[in-house]
This record gives sequence, C-alpha cells and structure tokens, in this order.
Amino acid sequence: MTYCLGIKVKKGLVAIADTRITSGTDVTIKKKLSVFQKENCSLFIMTSGLRSVRDKAIVYFDELLEKESDSYDKLYKVVNAFGEQVKRVAIEDKDSLEKSGFKFNLNTIIGGQMRDDEEHKLFLLYPEGNWVELGEGAPYVIIGNAAQGKAILNRSLTTNSSLKLALKAGFLSFDSTRISAADVDFPIDIALYENGSFNMIEQHYEKEDLERVSAQWDKQLKSALKKVSNQWMDTAFNKLGKANRKRKKKNEI
Repeated sequence: MTYCLGIKVKKGLVAIADTRITSGTDVTIKKKLSVFQKENCSLFIMTSGLRSVRDKAIVYFDELLEKESDSYDKLYKVVNAFGEQVKRVAIEDKDSLEKSGFKFNLNTIIGGQMRDDEEHKLFLLYPEGNWVELGEGAPYVIIGNAAQGKAILNRSLTTNSSLKLALKAGFLSFDSTRISAADVDFPIDIALYENGSFNMIEQHYEKEDLERVSAQWDKQLKSALKKVSNQWMDTAFNKLGKANRKRKKKNEI
C-alpha cells in the first residue's frame, strides 16, 4: 500500500510520500515523489498503484517534458499530458497485466505552478486519465491508505493554514497511518512550494529524524485524552453500576 498526501493552502503546497513497497513478504524502498523543476515550471508527481505502470508513465512523461516543456504554460495541460502517458501505458500493458492477475491501476497527485497559472494548483488524476482540481472546499487529497490519516487533517487544516502547520499536520497524518498500517512506513519524502516562487524543494526523512516528534505527539495525545471531561459519562456509568448491583443482588437470593 501507499501513503501520498498533497496539501494546498493559500501560501503554497506540501507533498508527503512514504517509500515502502510491499510485495508479499518482500519489502523494498522506492521513491514515489518526483519533482520537476525548470524556469517558470515547478511541479511534483506522486502515484499510488502498480509500480511498473508508474515507472513507465514517468519515463514517457519526463521525455515529453524535456522536448516540449515550453508548450505547457498551465498546470492543467501538464496533468492532461501525464494522463495521456498513463493511457499510453494502458494500451501497451493493460491486457497482459490483467491476464497475469494484476489490476491496471494508477492514481496520481500532481501539484505545482506553471508560468501562466495565477496561483499554485493541486490535481487528482484517475487511472482513466480524467482529473479533478482541489480547491478551497478540499485543501488536501490522499491516495493509497487514506483512512487513518484524515482525522487530524479535517480538524486542523484550512486554506488559511501556514505551510508549517500544513507540513506538521501532514506528518502527523502519515504517522497515524504508519501506526495503524503495516504497509506504510519510513522513510518519507516531502516537497514544499511557496506560491509564485517557482522554486520547489525536496527533503528526505528517515525514522530517526522524526521519531522524537512522533513520541511527543503520542504523549500529548494521551495527556489530552485524560483531560477531557468525564461528567458526560456519569449517567451511563451510573446505569451500569445499578444494573450490576441489581444482578449481584439477584444472584445472592
């Protein structure tokens, strides 16, 4: 499984991707975050699905971008171009993959800014090549193992959140997923982009780089849980106590 998270706030973009690849009992480390950086062109691509499909589509797209980078003045055109490469791989490999018992599948998050974009953009691209753009109503998107990591993002993120808060919440979302899912783990790669800068940076984190943050969050969660009021539970526990006393008294007769 995979954990890839893209966040869009007014200040910019955050991308987080784990690197674990699980195939049966085999576990390997592979990069799932690709950054493309040129003059007036900053974007990242993260994928979830068959690794062979991902690698082939990225190679085709990289070659296309090298030849025709000046043609892509807006990010949605880049998303369309990558979608065409995914469909190209489907034409070449889908039948043989499905005959071998593999489902052709590749979900993609693409974020960034091209020279004629008024602001940074974030897109979710489906295996069929169609896409949706993430806007103010949805400041983030997760592909892969999404269930455990949503709660903190839903509670803490808005489009007005700072990039630092977005990265912090994003890491804790990954950490919650890592604790609950054996197929998501360190190392992780991140990308940060500030709106209008055309300068995207990458950072790689091993487990030892962030285990102190993870431990601090675990401790504070347990402390916060203890501080939540108990009064709302009194009625239910009083009923439970009465029921137990009644049962005990009945058994003694």
